[in-house]
Amino acid sequence: MEPDYKEIVTNDASGFVVLADFVPSIIQEIRYYSTYNFIGERIIGYEEPCAIVTKEAARALQSVSGELASQGFRLKVFDAYRPTTAVKQFVQWSADDLDLRMKPFFYPDLEKAELFRRGYIAKQSSHSRGSTVDLTLLDMATGKEVDMGSPFDLFSEKSHPDYRGITDEQYVNRMFLRDAMLRNGFEPIFCEWWHFTLKDEPYPDTYFEFPVSSAYLRG
Repeated sequence: MEPDYKEIVTNDASGFVVLADFVPSIIQEIRYYSTYNFIGERIIGYEEPCAIVTKEAARALQSVSGELASQGFRLKVFDAYRPTTAVKQFVQWSADDLDLRMKPFFYPDLEKAELFRRGYIAKQSSHSRGSTVDLTLLDMATGKEVDMGSPFDLFSEKSHPDYRGITDEQYVNRMFLRDAMLRNGFEPIFCEWWHFTLKDEPYPDTYFEFPVSSAYLRG
């Protein structure tokens, strides 16, 4: 089963950049390049563990990074641009009822079919438009991730930004990240504290297929 794309789908990467070229201090842990993700294997289209975004999103994240650096924090990115090939793999994986190898780690309390209904996975992802990022904060004083009360890609109510079944400190940390992103032109999503999309994204109706590869961009 494949998603029915009604919008434009293209391999034109001319409007995209490697995020680290704009934000050299960025920390990258591109989960879908690794096997530690909700599927349990490297995702199709992730040819390099680097964050790629539109130029506009990169400039906005540059502003976020500068603001947070003055307060002792660095940005850590888990995912940015995501090819439509990866999204198709997510959809195909969801149809396999027997593949539950990562369920204890990423969706312990939900069935696969619920992941779409509850908004954790989409058949058309904003990531494929190039101006969405999944990220957190790293405390420069400790060298550790800031405690947000739930890990990246935990598909659970615990990951909703406004979830209050966490400590006051964890909630404040979520709002600190959220406020910094909002001030610099990003919008949050209701079910994931780590997910933000540039409000004035340059390609609101275009989805991209080119691979996550700095060589592709520079070739």
